[in-house]
Amino acid sequence: MLRYHVAFYLPRAPGEMVVAEALDFPGAVTQGFDLPDARLMIASALEDLAQALLEEGKPLPVPSEDAHSPDADLIELVPLSVHAGTAPK
Repeated sequence: MLRYHVAFYLPRAPGEMVVAEALDFPGAVTQGFDLPDARLMIASALEDLAQALLEEGKPLPVPSEDAHSPDADLIELVPLSVHAGTAPK
């Protein structure tokens, strides 16, 4: 199972959202109302981007062993769930 490093940036002011960025999967950035919501949103973004890459015949990014972001409030490993199958005709 592939697991990607995700940096979470917590709100600094009222009304701001939690930003989530996969550090080792380019383009996977999203936000949520709170940390649990941001976790759901980044998992969904990873799935969507992975599915698009696979449909285009492109490889998935290889997760790094040690990804970091000096500005992140929290970094977690998030598993990627991709369902293989044939395209509809």
